[in-house]
Amino acid sequence: MALFSRRKRRQQEKALELEGADEQPDDGEDHDTGSSEAPSPDSPEEPAERPEHLADGPYDEADAPEEDRIDLGGIEVPTVDGLELRMEVDQRSGSVTGANLVIAGSSLQVQAFAAPKSRGLWDEVRSSLRDSVVKQGGTAETRPGVFGTELITRLPVKRADGRTGYRPARFIGVDGPRWFLRAILTGKALGDKEQSQRFETLVSRLTVVRGSEAMAPQELIPLHLPGQRPGLIPQRASAIDPLERGPEITEVG
Repeated sequence: MALFSRRKRRQQEKALELEGADEQPDDGEDHDTGSSEAPSPDSPEEPAERPEHLADGPYDEADAPEEDRIDLGGIEVPTVDGLELRMEVDQRSGSVTGANLVIAGSSLQVQAFAAPKSRGLWDEVRSSLRDSVVKQGGTAETRPGVFGTELITRLPVKRADGRTGYRPARFIGVDGPRWFLRAILTGKALGDKEQSQRFETLVSRLTVVRGSEAMAPQELIPLHLPGQRPGLIPQRASAIDPLERGPEITEVG
């Protein structure tokens, strides 16, 4: 079953709303049925309908459809025309820590982490990331996206001429069964709707391979280089740091 099948749940919610309307007193007076508590600006928001350019993922390994994919261990990437794959590798340990999916000059960094059975991680990670960006003098704001609540950031960076510039990024988070997928989009696609949708389609076709190993929450699900399959040993991470990027040393055209 796809992670984002919500038709049945919407039908149930609609039925409950109709039932509640029938129970309202008819005494001629106005009754305030709205909540007195304003929704949190950081609450996840879902689009009314799933956009046509998206597949049903990101998928859990058990639900993924049959198609050609690049096996990176904890993440499987669909084969896409024009896709350049750049792997991030820790030079000290030799561990693969992330994958960058590059198309037409824009990059999508993807990583998957272990998550508890009882709750997702994206709300917690998003809040921590927002606070970190603001402390560094940047800006961070949430907005509804095709996968739920997203975070749009502008992080200050020093330019070659000594002046301060800003690096914009779009953070997407998806909570799955015992895993959390984080994607960071940078580059020209941030201001190009067509290119942005191309990356959204790519995210919706990713597959996360959580495995059955015991892993602590926020522990990086192991990755490996394309064509390699080493022993799947969890890569320990004390906490998710979305602002830290490793060296990009391997390119697959």
